[in-house]
Amino acid sequence: MKVLVVGSGKMGRGIAFDLVRNPDVEEVVISDINESAARQVAGTVGPKARPVQLDARDKGQLEKAFSEVDVAVSAVSYSVNELHTRVAIETGTHMCDLGGNLKVVMKQLEMHDDARDAGVTIVPDCGLAPGLVSVLVRAGIEYLTQPEVVKIRVGGLQQEPRPPLNYSLIFSVEGLINEYVEPCMVLRDGKITYEEPLVGFEQVEFPEPFGTLEAFNTSGGTSTLPLTYEGVVKELDYKTIRYPGHGHKMWCLMKLGLMDSEEQDFGGVRIAPRKVLETLLERNLPPTGKDVTLVRVTVSGWKGPESRTVVYEIVDYYDEATGLTSMTRMTAFPASVAATMTVDGTVTERGVLPPERSLPPEHFITALRERGINIEQRVV
Repeated sequence: MKVLVVGSGKMGRGIAFDLVRNPDVEEVVISDINESAARQVAGTVGPKARPVQLDARDKGQLEKAFSEVDVAVSAVSYSVNELHTRVAIETGTHMCDLGGNLKVVMKQLEMHDDARDAGVTIVPDCGLAPGLVSVLVRAGIEYLTQPEVVKIRVGGLQQEPRPPLNYSLIFSVEGLINEYVEPCMVLRDGKITYEEPLVGFEQVEFPEPFGTLEAFNTSGGTSTLPLTYEGVVKELDYKTIRYPGHGHKMWCLMKLGLMDSEEQDFGGVRIAPRKVLETLLERNLPPTGKDVTLVRVTVSGWKGPESRTVVYEIVDYYDEATGLTSMTRMTAFPASVAATMTVDGTVTERGVLPPERSLPPEHFITALRERGINIEQRVV
C-alpha cells in the first residue's frame, strides 16, 4: 500500500517512522508546505519515504496527492480536517487524522453517507486521547455484560518536572489551551452533560517514581465517546494527569483572563490575551527533554452476576533508541495503525467512523504492543 502523511512535524515524523517499518507499506509520501522540512524527515525515517511539497489547505494540491495513494493521514491542524475529509471522499482515498476539536469531528461525521457511498473509511480522532483510549474504552465495555462507569485518566509529563508549571509543551500550545478552556462533555446518569474544565480535582497513584499525582477535568478527551455510549453506561468522564499543583496554577491564569480569545485594548494595541499567553508559554517553558505518558482507563460494571472492573494501564517512556518522545509514539502509532487497517481489510465498514466504532480492539491493541507500547490489562 501507499500512504500519504500530511505534515512533517513531530507527529508526522512519528507516523512516517512507523509506516516505513511496516512490510505491507510500499511507499510513504511525506508532505509539508516547506519541502525542505519534508525532505529532512524523509531522510531520517527510511528509504521507503519520499518527500513532496504540499499545502494542506490547497484543495487542488490535495486532490492530486490523495489520488496517488491508498490512504492519507492528516497530521496537521484540526482546522483542515473537514477539507481533507471532503478530498478523501472525492478521490476515493481512505483517511485518518489526529482530531483535536469535536466541532470539526461532528462536521466530518455529517459526511458519513458520502464516504460510505464512495467506498472509503475515514477515522477521525486517531491519536492518544481521543484515539487509543477510545478503543480501550470499547474493549472494556465489550468485556462486561453490564458496563456502568468509565473513567479515563491520561497525562503527558516530563520525567523530571521543572518549575514554574512542572510542565513543558509536549504537544501544541493551541491544543493545550483548548483543553483548559472548553466545556467537558461527559455522561452523568446515562445522559450527556457538560462540566467546567480545570475543576473536579482528584489524586491518582502511579508506581514510583511518580507516586501521587493530580487529575482534573479537561475538554476533548472524550470526543465522541459520550455520543456513542449514551444510554449504555451511566458515567463516563475524562481527566488530565499532572504533577501536583499544576492545575490550580492554570486555573488562576484562566480566571485572570489570560486564556480569553477575544481581542482587548492594551494601551492602544488590540490583542487577544490568549495569544500573549501562548507565546509566553512557548518562549519560557523548559524543553520537553525525556517525557513519559501515563494512561489509566477503568470500566466498571457487571460480568454476569459478579461486579468487575477492567483496568487498562500504560506507562510509556521516551524512546532512547529512536529519539522519539513518548507523546509522539503514543499519538502517532495509533494513527499509523489505524491507517493501515483501513486498507488491509481489518476495517471493512465504510463511512466516517470514530475509533470506538471502527477499530477492532483486539487487533488494535496487539498492533500497539508489537510496537513496544505496553498496554497492561487486569480485571479486579
